[in-house]
Amino acid sequence: MVTVILAEKPTQAQAYVDAFKSATAKKGYYVVNDDRYFSGEAIVTWAIGHLVQPVMPGYYKKEWERWNLQHLPIFPDVFEYEVVNKKGAQFTIVKGLLKKASEIIIATDSGREGENIARSIINKVGVSKTPTKRLWIKSLEVSDVQEGFSSLEDGKKYLPLYKAAQARQIGDWLVGMNASPLYSLLLQKKGISESFSIGRVQTPTLYMINKRQQEILNFKPQPFFELFSDVEVATGKFRAKYSGRFEKKADVQMLMEKHNINENEMVEISKVTKGLKETTSPQLHSLSSLQTKANKVWKYSPSEVLDIMQSLYDKKLLTYPRTDSNFITESEFQYLKANIRGYQNIAGVNLDIAFPEARKRYVDGTKVKDHYAIIPTKAVPAASELAELNDKEKNIYFEVVLTTLAMFAPSYQYEETTVEIDIKGLIFQAKGKIEVNKGWKSLFQSVPKKDEEMDQDENETKLPAIREGESASAALITKEGITKPPKPYTQGQLINLMKTAGKSVEDEESKNILNKTEGLGTEATRANIIESLEEKNYIQVKKNKVEVTKKGEILCEAVEGHLLSKPELTAKWEVYLEKIAENSGDQAKFLQGIKNFITHLIEQAPETLDSANIEARIKNAVEESYIASCPACKKGHLKFNRNFYSCTEYSSGCKYTLPGKILNKTLTENHIKQLISKGKTTLIKGFMGKSKKKFDAYLVIKDGKVEFDFPSGNVKPVKKKRKVK
Repeated sequence: MVTVILAEKPTQAQAYVDAFKSATAKKGYYVVNDDRYFSGEAIVTWAIGHLVQPVMPGYYKKEWERWNLQHLPIFPDVFEYEVVNKKGAQFTIVKGLLKKASEIIIATDSGREGENIARSIINKVGVSKTPTKRLWIKSLEVSDVQEGFSSLEDGKKYLPLYKAAQARQIGDWLVGMNASPLYSLLLQKKGISESFSIGRVQTPTLYMINKRQQEILNFKPQPFFELFSDVEVATGKFRAKYSGRFEKKADVQMLMEKHNINENEMVEISKVTKGLKETTSPQLHSLSSLQTKANKVWKYSPSEVLDIMQSLYDKKLLTYPRTDSNFITESEFQYLKANIRGYQNIAGVNLDIAFPEARKRYVDGTKVKDHYAIIPTKAVPAASELAELNDKEKNIYFEVVLTTLAMFAPSYQYEETTVEIDIKGLIFQAKGKIEVNKGWKSLFQSVPKKDEEMDQDENETKLPAIREGESASAALITKEGITKPPKPYTQGQLINLMKTAGKSVEDEESKNILNKTEGLGTEATRANIIESLEEKNYIQVKKNKVEVTKKGEILCEAVEGHLLSKPELTAKWEVYLEKIAENSGDQAKFLQGIKNFITHLIEQAPETLDSANIEARIKNAVEESYIASCPACKKGHLKFNRNFYSCTEYSSGCKYTLPGKILNKTLTENHIKQLISKGKTTLIKGFMGKSKKKFDAYLVIKDGKVEFDFPSGNVKPVKKKRKVK
């Protein structure tokens, strides 16, 4: 009897091994000795994420290797998989172990994609008939791992989950491999040389970002006027506001004349209302909420937060990172409650326990699916363990610890005072608040405040002691303001934008589905999608603000009005994928529907693009990509091409080029402009030769060659020369 345990990654495999009596490390696997769970030989091995992936179109047909409109659609009869490049060595090890297995325990992440990773490997190896069991756990702590191995389930139970994940994977492949060449080739016919990547999730995400950008670009500021009253009572002054907003200053004057109000009036305080208010602590973190918070506070990118979380999970300090839940079960609550003092000690905070019992806002097993919220593990780390964390890991770890402790802390309480002044029938109002009990907020005093929180604190009205019926003087003031455009999205806001995509959907059924399925993408993929949009030059991030590039704008205009630009496509998919996962839907039927969609797309796209006003945008984008006029042919323009700069008249015979990188230093567009216009760049720092010593130099062009010009005055040629021809 040989049992092979297939983990998703090496760190996960190590966590399993730590829960067994003993294990011997081999190359690519462990041999386990633990008669509590295994009667014969047991082996733990691992994938490295996806070990296999769908093959490229050219594998099926030679003609599909190169993009051609005549060869669309690309519909393979049977989908094949190949080993991911550079992961062949581990696949060979896993293959050999699975081949001799009497039983396979699937121990990848508990979820749809984890099931897909394992089953894809098993099918590729050709051992799909080997009996399987499933390890389904929500934490890598020793006790949870041991409990999981004590209660393994029949692997067949999870086959529908794999079918759903595989259907999603193949569906995305079909859309990408057909829509990408379709739109790229059609747009290239209209004058743009770049290629475009289309995706079910990434394209609607890009479209939503572009929608905000267009709102900003098309925004026309409008002036407005508001009416205030500076009120003075015996104990001090404060400012009250009339709730209306006016388009013209004359409208304010007309209102005052209508009520016979002068600029200075004697009044009485007509109403003073005081009330004690409170806010409960934030919900426990999901990955999305943690990514959003970390981006606001520390400007960490979503992918950076996921990497940090993965590291803390691997170190067994925090629970599973890729969770979409903000809830825990009663079981987790009990161990958190038992560890309160330990968490306080490592965080250096004191906590009054106001809520020792579970509350539905945080503890609700019915709302926990595959994984519960991100919380600290049962193991409270020693000071030496914490000292080994880098600053970013510490920030994320303590954010989770403090958010968890806040669940037990008193509510934040403040007394809110509302004052009303009736000036001849016009009601002016002022609000102020006095902090009564910091409660859970006291835990976060060392955490930097977000910009909007600082603005809110500055804008709070400070009210003097006021009595109802008290006499006061009021000076009326008209203030002019101007409407402001919406703000660009930050990287953190993109996570929420994707998660709440349902809010932008008009169809009620699709909206409900997207709300249920948490919008576009998953907790595990959203950060990668944002990163992919940046890598494909659809968006760029400047000072944490996201902008859509010219290339991105062109794609958005190309798919305008089509289902490819809308989150509804994901909604339609998720409805049926859920049926497949529940074993009430048919994978073949789902994929046939996608093929019908693609066939219709190929028929309609040329006509849609012809009717779109896209030529002008492409022309502007092409012209803006020009860096300088070509000094050789005087006709073309220099443009960046992957790793060098070349003339747009290259196909007509002009071979003028300039390097994109010299001695490990990238030449920017500005450097190229300087070389062309002035023959010399500004001082460039950080060239690195074979000796690995860095040096600074100017670049100059002499006799068609790029050369170094050192501050000392010595000129030396660049070894790999590019000549003007």
